[in-house]
Formats: sequence, C-alpha cells, structure tokens
Amino acid sequence: MPWKQTIQRARADKRAGKSPTTQAGEFVREQIEKIRHGKHGARSPQQAIAIGLSEARRAGVDLPPPKKGRTKERTRRSAKRAYEVGQHKRRARKRPKASRAVSRALKQEPRSTVSHKALSRQARTAASRRTAAQRSAAARKAARSRARRNG
Repeated sequence: MPWKQTIQRARADKRAGKSPTTQAGEFVREQIEKIRHGKHGARSPQQAIAIGLSEARRAGVDLPPPKKGRTKERTRRSAKRAYEVGQHKRRARKRPKASRAVSRALKQEPRSTVSHKALSRQARTAASRRTAAQRSAAARKAARSRARRNG
C-alpha cells in the first residue's frame, strides 16, 4: 500500500504536466525508502524498481505496460493487470495468503540492493543500453527544463 504523501506527490507531478514515468518515480523512490528502512528487501535494484512501477500502475498512474518483445511475457501480463486495476478496468482481488507470502519472501531479501553504489551501477547499465543519440536528447531535454525552472 503506497504512502499517502507518495500519491500526493505523484498527483502534483501530473498537475505540473510531468510524464507518467516521472510520476511513477515517486513510487520507486518510496520502495527504495522502505527497503532502506528495513521494512522489506529486494533481490536486485531492478526488483525494487519493478515493485515501485507496479504500485504506480495500481495507484492509477497512466503508465502502460511494456510493448511486446521488450520484456518477458509474464512481466507484461503482470503489468497489464496492474494497469487495468489502476484504470478501474479490473477489480483488485484481495488475496491475504498470497500477500503474506510475498511480504515474508521480501523480508528475507537483502537491504544492500538499494545502496547508493548498487543504484549507481543500475543507472549506469541502464544508460549504457541507450544509444548516444537517446542520451544526448535526454540531456538536452533536461537542460531545457532547467532553463525553464531557473529562467
């Protein structure tokens, strides 16, 4: 269950006209905080990010599931379900036993997966998968939004 302030931050991002991925970033940040505070763990930084994205979709962030071929079919199905719950196209079934099992499994996972070092490594590998043109375009876009904010 996401924190109330996370949902408020995501809504503020939406009002400010920010992209769905930026809105979802609030939920990812929340997961990182939860893991750092020892509420649960994660097997990898990617898992922490995936949990955050799933919560964002379920909370109604307009973040469609990944396209076919980008991820595993199982991941796409899961993301599709989460997205439908958030868009009120599907009822969220309460499954207490499954929920407890997930909580118990996550509590046994390490906390070090969201250390600054681990997240830095994840960011670097994610960036390396993008082309130089994509990285350059992202940098230009960031510079534009900085100029708007500071100008």
